[in-house]
Amino acid sequence: MPASPSTARAINDRVALRLLQQEGPLTAGQLKQLTGLSRPTVADLVERLTAAGLIEVVGESGEQRRGPNARLYGIVADRAHLAALDVRTEGVLVVVCDLLGRELARASVPIADDTGTGPAVEQAVTLVERAAKEAGAERLHTVGVGAPGLIDPATGELRDSSGLPEWHRRLVAALQERLPARVIVENETNLAALAEQRDGAARDRDTFVLLWLGHGTGAAVVLDGRLRRGASGGTGEIGFLPVPGTSTLPSATDCEGGFHSLAGSAAIAELAAGHGLVATAVSPGEPEAAALVRQAVANLSSPSSPSPSASSGADRFLSALADRLAIGAASVVAVLDPGCVVLGGEVGQAGGEVLATRVGERLTRMSPLPVEVRASTLGGGAVLRGALLTARESAQDDLFAPRSR
Repeated sequence: MPASPSTARAINDRVALRLLQQEGPLTAGQLKQLTGLSRPTVADLVERLTAAGLIEVVGESGEQRRGPNARLYGIVADRAHLAALDVRTEGVLVVVCDLLGRELARASVPIADDTGTGPAVEQAVTLVERAAKEAGAERLHTVGVGAPGLIDPATGELRDSSGLPEWHRRLVAALQERLPARVIVENETNLAALAEQRDGAARDRDTFVLLWLGHGTGAAVVLDGRLRRGASGGTGEIGFLPVPGTSTLPSATDCEGGFHSLAGSAAIAELAAGHGLVATAVSPGEPEAAALVRQAVANLSSPSSPSPSASSGADRFLSALADRLAIGAASVVAVLDPGCVVLGGEVGQAGGEVLATRVGERLTRMSPLPVEVRASTLGGGAVLRGALLTARESAQDDLFAPRSR
């Protein structure tokens, strides 16, 4: 059945808003061309969206053109303000943006291991409030939170997870109480995968697996364009995967003896030390493993690198690391056949094509299934980017939704 006039108007409005989001400011003529709508229909939707405060005239098209046909329309950026949080065990990073995703403020706070739950939550919430004030945001519309641990698919809440501080779970509730905003929490690795698919290494893939390599390990699964979370929200808890090369087996409460024991930052640092590598982190909070992998790649590829023995040690270290990573990746490939594995997180980005190529060569020998291994282009920043994208999508779904007339 044909859509009613009100439904048709709502659909047209949403299409126009998405185009303005993706393409930037457009004239009415350009909207007509891109949407295929008639000139009167485009004129009507421009009038509606302007009256609703969603779009405004932001300039004119061409120096020689004047008048209504030259007007450029763009989304009202300050129609809503958004915040994205990257919650780690050692602190919180927040960024505040407008509806177009332009960064207005950024701040971080370290939270020590011995900080009590209440003070830790207060530090994090205060950080968000201060960043919003700095950005000139009277109120936040949506807050996206990326955190380690399991997200209950039924409630959308962070579940109890062993090894993670209690303030993680308390933080979401505190944000909901203190801020007049919608708060969305998602597993950090899942957010990283969304960011890599939108803006990073997996832009041309609708099926892939992100292997997170940072302080800890994890995986995110995207199949047919959809992020898969599993029955309990635990898809990708690869740190618990039993693997050869460890002295014990993981348990329900401890991933020691699982893949984490081979590929976590502490394990990689120990492996590097065995090959004589040392390095210094380039930014606060960076996993030691990322600095070591970056240094190994530099020693291997730079003609002005240290002695041949250092280059040889870097080569052996990267090969041994690739052996370890291939064990976890091969298990994922055998079960899911994703066709593409992205080595994510700070370690994956630091290893670049050098490490990705070595892991890919090993997977070719270990599995009959074709798979391409790529290095992350976003690194640890993918979590914050994914949280922002999630907050932005949610805000736009609300603001661009059809209104009763």
